[in-house]
Amino acid sequence: MDTQPDDRLELIELGPRVARELDLVGHRRQVRVAGMVIAGRRRRPTGEKAPLPRELETAGRLWLVAGIGLVVLWISLFTLPATTNFWERVDTDVLDWFVARRTSAMTSAADFLQILGADWFVRVLRIGTLVALVVVRRWRHFFAVLIAVLFVDGAVDLLRNALGRPRPFVPIIGSWQGPSHPSAPVAALAVTLAVMAFVLFPKGRNRILFLAGSGLAVLLLVFANMYLGVDHPTDGFVSAQFAPAVVVVLFRLFAPESFFPVTWRTGVKAHLDVTGERGEAIRLAVQDQLGLEVLDIKPFGLEGSGGSTPLRLLVSDADVDAPPTYVFAKLYSQTHLRSDRWYKLGRTILYGSLEDEVRFTSVRRLVEYEDYIQRLMRDNDIPSAEPFGIVEITPEREYLMVSEFLEGAQELTEAQVDDEIIDDALGIVRRMWDAGLAHRDLKPANVMVRDGKVVLIDVAFGTVRPSPWRQAVDLANMMVILALRTDAADVYRRALLQFAPEDVAEAFAATRSVTLPSQSRSSLALLKREQGIDLVQEFRRLAPATEPISIQRWSPRRIGLTLLAAWLGVMLLIAVISELRGSGTL
Repeated sequence: MDTQPDDRLELIELGPRVARELDLVGHRRQVRVAGMVIAGRRRRPTGEKAPLPRELETAGRLWLVAGIGLVVLWISLFTLPATTNFWERVDTDVLDWFVARRTSAMTSAADFLQILGADWFVRVLRIGTLVALVVVRRWRHFFAVLIAVLFVDGAVDLLRNALGRPRPFVPIIGSWQGPSHPSAPVAALAVTLAVMAFVLFPKGRNRILFLAGSGLAVLLLVFANMYLGVDHPTDGFVSAQFAPAVVVVLFRLFAPESFFPVTWRTGVKAHLDVTGERGEAIRLAVQDQLGLEVLDIKPFGLEGSGGSTPLRLLVSDADVDAPPTYVFAKLYSQTHLRSDRWYKLGRTILYGSLEDEVRFTSVRRLVEYEDYIQRLMRDNDIPSAEPFGIVEITPEREYLMVSEFLEGAQELTEAQVDDEIIDDALGIVRRMWDAGLAHRDLKPANVMVRDGKVVLIDVAFGTVRPSPWRQAVDLANMMVILALRTDAADVYRRALLQFAPEDVAEAFAATRSVTLPSQSRSSLALLKREQGIDLVQEFRRLAPATEPISIQRWSPRRIGLTLLAAWLGVMLLIAVISELRGSGTL
C-alpha cells in the first residue's frame, strides 16, 4: 500500500527514518514507517518525547543557571580568601562611587524608595494576597505562598546570623538593622512580588508585565540601599536572585501551572484544562496507543467528580468503516494522587485509617489498579462500562482511562426508580458480596441506569476481599441512593428479599458522615432541610436494633500525625498573629 503526498498532507519527522503523515481531509491519520503506510496504533520509538513531556522550559533553565551561579558566588565570597578580597574591593569601589555623587534630592528619593522594603509595606502586600486566595479557596496556592515566604525569610535570617557580614565601611545615611548579607528588605520584597506574580496573574502577558515591573522595583530598592550605604552590591543582588529562584522551584514542584492554573472562579480545582497543549497531547496519545482519532474533547460530569477530570471524547476508528462515536475517559495526574494522599491524611487525623484503605504509590499504579478492578467486576457479571485501555500522556505523571460511554444513561437519582430497578441495584451489591468485591464509592454519580438496568462506574477505589465493615457500608450507601428517589420503607422491604435484616441493621449501624460520599451527604441534607426526612434514621428505625459500630480507630501513627498537625497549626497561628501585630516575619 502506498500513497502520494500532496498539499493536503503534513509530514512530521520523528527520527532518522520514521515519519508520520496526517491526512487533513477525512480526519484520518496514517503512519508511515520505513516506507510502509499503515493505519491505527503506533509504537513510540525509543528516544521520542512523550505526548506531553515534562520539561523545565526556558524560565526554569534560566533560574537553574541562576541558582548555580548563586552558589558559586557564595563560595567565592565567603570561603576563598583571594576571591573574598576581590569582591570586597568591588563592593567598596561601587559604594564609594555612589557616596561621591550624593545630593540632597537624590537622598530624598533614595529614602522614599526604601519604603519598598519596609516591613509594613511588604506586610500589606502579603496579607492582601493571602486574603484574596482564601476568598477564592485556592488553598494550594495559599500554602505555596506561606511556604515560600517563611522559607525565604527564615533562610535569610539564618544566613545573616551565620555569615555575620558587617555593614559597608562607608558613611551610612539610611536605616538598617543586623548583619548585611543577604539583604533582608530586598529578599522580603523580591519573594513577595514573585509569589504575587504566580498566584494573582494567569500565565501570559499580564504576568510577564507584572514580573518586569517587580524586577524594576527590586532593582530600585537595591540601588537605593547602595546609595544610602546600607547594603553592599553583592548583598542586594544575591537577595534579588535568591528569593525568586526559591519561588520558581517551589511552584514548579508544589503547584505547577499545568495542574493549578490561576483562576478566579470557584469550583473543584482538581479538574485539569484539556485545551491547548494538553488537548493536543491527548489527541496524539489516543491515536498512537488506541488507534482512535479524537475529533472532539469535552469535560463531562464534572460536578460528580473530584478525584479526576472526566471527559467525553468523540472518536473515529480508521480501521472500521463506521460513523464517529463517543467514549468516556478519565484523566488522572500526579496532582490527583497528591490530593488523595492529603485527603486520607486529614481523614486519618479525624477518624483514623478506614478499613480496606488503598494506598497508591504512583499515578501509573492507580490507573493499573482501576483497569484491573474494572475488568474483575465485569468478569464477575457486575455491570460496568467496558474498558478500552490506558493511555499514557506523560510517563508517571498523567494517564487517561478510556472506556465505553454509556449513551442514554442517567444517574439513578434522576431516573424513574421502580421495584425492578431497586432489585437490580441491590442485586449488584449482593453479587459484589458473593464475589468478594466492594465498590467503596457508591454515590449518585457512580450508579447509572441505562435501558432499565443499573450500571456501576468509577471503580478506581474498589477493593478485593473487603472487610465485612466495608461490604456493609456499600449496602447502606446503595440503599440511601435508592431511597432518595423512593422511600426508606419500600427500599428496606425489597432489600429483605436479598439480605437478612441483620445485614441491613449492621450496614446502618456502621454508617456515619465519613462513610457517606459527599454527594450523598449533600442530597440527604437537602432532603432533611426541605422535607424534614432523615433517611439514615428511617432505615435504623426499620431495621433490628443494633449498637452503633465505632469507626474511631486510634493508632501510634494517628497519634503522631495529630500531634504534628497540632504543632504546625499552632506555629502557623503564632506566625499570623505576630504578623498582624507587626512583630512577625510573614
